[in-house]
Amino acid sequence: MAEAVVIGGGVGGMAAAIRLRAAGHDVMIVERNEVLGGKLAAQSIGDFTFDTGPSLLTLPEVFDDLLATAGTSLADVVEPVRLDPICRYRWGDGSSFDHRASAPDAVAEVDRLSPGSGPAFRAYLDHGRRVWEVSRRTFFAGPMESPVDLVRRMQGPSDLWAVDPLRSLDARARSHFADPRLVQWAGRYATYSGSSPYAAPATLACIPWIEQSSGAWYVRGGVAGLADALGKVVAGIGVEVRNATEVEAVRADDEAVRGVRLAGGETVDADVVVANVDATHLYADLLPDQQALRRVLRAPVSSSGFALLVGVEGRTDHLAHHNIAFSSDEAVEFADIFERRQPPGDPTLYVCASAVTDPSQAPEGCENWFVLVNVPPASAVDWDAEAEPYRDHLLERLARWGWDLGGRIRSIEVITPLDISKRYRAWQGSIYGTSSNGRRAAFLRPSNRGPRRGLYLVGGSSHPGGGLPLVAISGAIVAAMVEADLLHR
Repeated sequence: MAEAVVIGGGVGGMAAAIRLRAAGHDVMIVERNEVLGGKLAAQSIGDFTFDTGPSLLTLPEVFDDLLATAGTSLADVVEPVRLDPICRYRWGDGSSFDHRASAPDAVAEVDRLSPGSGPAFRAYLDHGRRVWEVSRRTFFAGPMESPVDLVRRMQGPSDLWAVDPLRSLDARARSHFADPRLVQWAGRYATYSGSSPYAAPATLACIPWIEQSSGAWYVRGGVAGLADALGKVVAGIGVEVRNATEVEAVRADDEAVRGVRLAGGETVDADVVVANVDATHLYADLLPDQQALRRVLRAPVSSSGFALLVGVEGRTDHLAHHNIAFSSDEAVEFADIFERRQPPGDPTLYVCASAVTDPSQAPEGCENWFVLVNVPPASAVDWDAEAEPYRDHLLERLARWGWDLGGRIRSIEVITPLDISKRYRAWQGSIYGTSSNGRRAAFLRPSNRGPRRGLYLVGGSSHPGGGLPLVAISGAIVAAMVEADLLHR
């Protein structure tokens, strides 16, 4: 059996390690941080705890499928809690919409917000169902080294028509909704991949359907608890884990990988190296390859994020677990991020207060506010100078929405794109690795197969992209590739 080394213990790396170990391979994970999980992380400030990465779990069946290979299930290792509402949306005119977990309830809420729009909302969800059904057995069913891979998995021209890749998400939303608030709601899902609704393909219209059908889930104790649970599974099935250990290089000859070299000079032999690191770091530093690096840099980088971690005294009326307060002009907002490359002056505010569902995340009678806005990549802004002014600007924007935290703040810290870049070696501080901006984005994303035999890529910067379920799927794709390649050697 092959000796396999996984560089990076994020969710994609752990998913690949679990599947490879279940297939009988000896596997080692080497992780530079003290704990596994990558961006699926938490931060405690006093008695307040914040999920600093993913704060929502979708497609739980992806993790059930993964954990079944280790003889367990998602419900066996964590306590998933289905959220209702999924999210509370607010607009500047005072209107709001609770996206309810039940589809009939969600349709009724849309009709309350925008009388007569319920049927259009129902049709939009149904369209998303069709997109997801086709995408699941085509786009997500294996590697995407060229458009030919996608075409081969399609059952006919109707599949290509169904996934709607040639128009933007914004254009699809406008074809369904006359109410601009619902267009803005639909476009918000582009940010799930660090993208703009004006540039991302309409294929992303499947995401609301996924949330509606499979649920939007929280993990009791914090979503980052899923990383701890996966880490225990990894150790329990016999994967060797080296935390706080740096990989300095991938060892390779002209044809194949031979293992890795660790900081301090120790070498580890391996027939298989799975890189759960940003592809730019892989090809610039660990296995320098100018041709591969040029290809990687052609892929559109995802947006980054600026976050406030605020310990808040007291309880806030009408606050949900997940809250969105929309920008008054999303076209200006996304132009700021992707064209002018500046922090939006009027950003859409995402507020996660998990203590609404799970009081253990804050002291009694208090709330843990994780406030996130989308911003350009790290190099576009001097965050050393701008972090404090932008923090104050966001607090002022919150106050304008009726969320005046003045006098209630027990603690506050910020996370900037520079912090994201340094903590996770994320290129330009990107949250999701590569974005979905542009019709060719899916094919510009770095391949799961590296330029040497035995080298594979998982995680947000490679196919199928960023987000909890997608990086877990990338682990499944890579494990299947390893098995197929070994079979044909």
